[in-house]
Amino acid sequence: MELDELRQTVVDALEEIKGRDIVALDVSRLTSVTDAMIIASADSSRQTRAMANNVREKVKAKHGQVLGVEGEESGEWILVDLGDVVVHIMHPAVRQYYNLEELWGGEPAAPARSAAIAAGQ
Repeated sequence: MELDELRQTVVDALEEIKGRDIVALDVSRLTSVTDAMIIASADSSRQTRAMANNVREKVKAKHGQVLGVEGEESGEWILVDLGDVVVHIMHPAVRQYYNLEELWGGEPAAPARSAAIAAGQ
């Protein structure tokens, strides 16, 4: 799966479960571990788990590979490792505390939202 398609699949999966404040960062110049990070907020541990599960299902349905998932026990911060993309799904307080956007300082990767939503549909 191409990077842009993988990134869009993840964003769509997060939006489907009402993920908020979705940010996609291009970190390819900062690390060799991954090319992109996608960060999203969820209002509850139940929602973080549902979002992580939806990401897994949507990526697998497009024949992508899920390398690992961490943090499902507590549900406050779940990391889904897709290789070229690492997804962080966090409670707002946890997200604010760790401030990954500032820590990684990556460049925003377009699109962070699905084309239909960006077009106002």
